[in-house]
Amino acid sequence: MIDFAPLFMRQTVETAQPGTTIFFEGDAARHVFRIVRGTVRICRFLSDGRRLIIGFLGAADLVGLSFRNRYMFAGEAIDEVVFTRMNKRTLEEELQLVPDFRLQLLSQLRDEISAAQDHMLLLSHKNAEQRVCTFLLHRLERNEGRDGRTISLPMVRADIADHLGMTIETVSRTLTKLVTKGILLPADKHQFKVASRSALARTADEDPDVFEEVEAGARYAGTRYQ
Repeated sequence: MIDFAPLFMRQTVETAQPGTTIFFEGDAARHVFRIVRGTVRICRFLSDGRRLIIGFLGAADLVGLSFRNRYMFAGEAIDEVVFTRMNKRTLEEELQLVPDFRLQLLSQLRDEISAAQDHMLLLSHKNAEQRVCTFLLHRLERNEGRDGRTISLPMVRADIADHLGMTIETVSRTLTKLVTKGILLPADKHQFKVASRSALARTADEDPDVFEEVEAGARYAGTRYQ
């Protein structure tokens, strides 16, 4: 993937503390943000006060892309978030000068649409355990852990629940169940180790073949370099 960092290198680096709203739903969409470090939750609030979390974005992701004049969602810092921002019009001008960046941006937007469609299928067709396992697989695919087995969860259980359409209690029970089954192993604070990628994939009702190949490669690497 092309890193958008060169486009933002002349912009001021800013920091948002945990719980800070970087931009509000309904605000004029004047800027696009690039996350340097940390995790941002993208959420929307319903008229009855309920919160829906659309997704979680991290380092190198662009936040605030909008085809409308106002942000459709809010962006909130989960942990300390370091970011840069660029005026939307300036970004459009820069993209005209560098076709590769423009193509990559279109690719990212397609990925976001696909992710939104996958999330709708997850909420409508999967049970609680499958939802949590699918979420964990997505976190693992972001390469959060250098060893390829560590899942980092900087968000609280309430965030995961609002993202998966579940209660906090169900999320906690499901994680405990996965630990009991030996699929997950507790690690440091806010982290789990995946004992078996293929078992996690099967429990998520996903094709385990790809994960079995990765798992075999990880075992080989571990033996070779011990």
